Amino acid sequence: MALRIIVKDPDPVLRQVCKPVPKITPNIHKLLDDMAQTMYDAQGVGLAAPQVGILKRVIVMDVGDDNGLIELINPEIVSKEGEQLGPEGCLSIPGLSGDVRRANKVTVKGLNRNGEEITITGEELLARCIQHEVDHLNGVLFTDLASKVYPNEAEPEE
Repeated sequence: MALRIIVKDPDPVLRQVCKPVPKITPNIHKLLDDMAQTMYDAQGVGLAAPQVGILKRVIVMDVGDDNGLIELINPEIVSKEGEQLGPEGCLSIPGLSGDVRRANKVTVKGLNRNGEEITITGEELLARCIQHEVDHLNGVLFTDLASKVYPNEAEPEE
C-alpha cells in the first residue's frame, strides 16, 4: 500500500467523467488499497479515484459505522428516498464546506474487489457519502450543488 497525492480543485481531472472498470486486475486491487490508506491518512470518510488522478469508476468509504471500509467498483445509485440538508467537505477542496441537499437514503450497486455484485443501502451520513463519491465519478463537486459555501472554521449563517 502507498499514500497517493490527493488532487485539489481546480485540477481539470476532477471535472472529467470516469470510465467503467472493464476487468478487476491486481492494479485495481492496489488502487483500492492505496485509496483506503490515503483516505484514512487524510482523515476523510470517502475517496473517489479521480481524487488521486485516476479516471476509473472506483470509490472507497468508511463513515465509522458497522459497515467499516466499503469498496465499490462501477457504483451506480439505483434508488433514492427522502431528503437531508447538511454540511459537506471534500479532501480535494480543503478549507471549504458547504450546505448540500441530498437524498436521506440511497441504494447503490457495484462490484466488490472480487468482482461480485454487491448492494448497499445507506442512510444519513452514509447516504450523503455515497452520493458525494459517485458525483466525483461524474465530474461533479459538492461546491456545484451547495446552497452555501463557507470556510471550514466558520459556522454557517442561519
